[in-house]
Amino acid sequence: MTSSTSGTARRIANGSVDLAVFEDGNPAGETMVLVHGWPDTHELWSRVVPFLKERFRVISYDSRGAGESTVPTRVEDYRLPALASDLFAVIDAVSPGRPVHVLAHDWGSVEAWEAVCEPGARTRIASFTSVSGPNLDHLGKWMRRRISDRKFGGPLAQAVASGYTVLFQIPGLATLPLRLWFARHWPAFLKFFDRLDPTLVRPAPTLADDMVNGLKLYRANIRTSLFKPRERYTDVPVQLILNKNDKAVRPVGYEDTEKWAPDLRRRGVDAGHWSPISHAEDIAQLAAEFVLDVEDRQWGNVPDGPSESASA
Repeated sequence: MTSSTSGTARRIANGSVDLAVFEDGNPAGETMVLVHGWPDTHELWSRVVPFLKERFRVISYDSRGAGESTVPTRVEDYRLPALASDLFAVIDAVSPGRPVHVLAHDWGSVEAWEAVCEPGARTRIASFTSVSGPNLDHLGKWMRRRISDRKFGGPLAQAVASGYTVLFQIPGLATLPLRLWFARHWPAFLKFFDRLDPTLVRPAPTLADDMVNGLKLYRANIRTSLFKPRERYTDVPVQLILNKNDKAVRPVGYEDTEKWAPDLRRRGVDAGHWSPISHAEDIAQLAAEFVLDVEDRQWGNVPDGPSESASA
């Protein structure tokens, strides 16, 4: 075990991939696993963890292709089943025999959606709080339904918000801009894009590589999921934290989520896409409240059933 800015660190193997895993918080508390998105590392959660660590045992990790974890070279190694397998490998290593609570953002949330929709997921994941990352199959099904109903506004809004992903599909096109400008000016870009205080942003030293390596996430998954969406259900309790000012993931895309995740709660935050940085206390509080609600229901303190409440 070595020292880290996020507590103690170790490596967990999942086949040929080694994941850098970090632990902090209360060893006696419920385990909460935090999953970051693109182009972040586990450091995304550095402002959230202090609000969780007194009550929870907090686990975070660098996803494959990011930070201190293994960087596979093939696009197919970034497909969602492999990423969900990484999450399960972390869960099995840090909490064998007892399900954990998951809080995930952006592509981390997309990966966690893949995991919670796997058969038997509830034996390993007790709850899932999703921030700014949809299930891509659900999104594809929703877009097809809206277009079939001739209701184009929502899909058009999300298509515009996701326009950059088209550029990410073309090998080499985004590499130089990401390395030469975005990686060097990331806090300034987040100020422009998200109205985020740049002094809050802590870019990882691997940011340029993480940006480029992470493009494989888009190439491996988006076209297949959106054009050939699967039927993906989960019985894991899910909380959607909807960032009202999210320019990358529009809240309207979650319109049909109850169909796929019947035990669902919605919460709105007056934030942009990177709410774990700008609204860390809010994200931590909502995640903690949901965990406690799920735990109470599990032990019979309140009636079981869907936990949907106030929406964005």
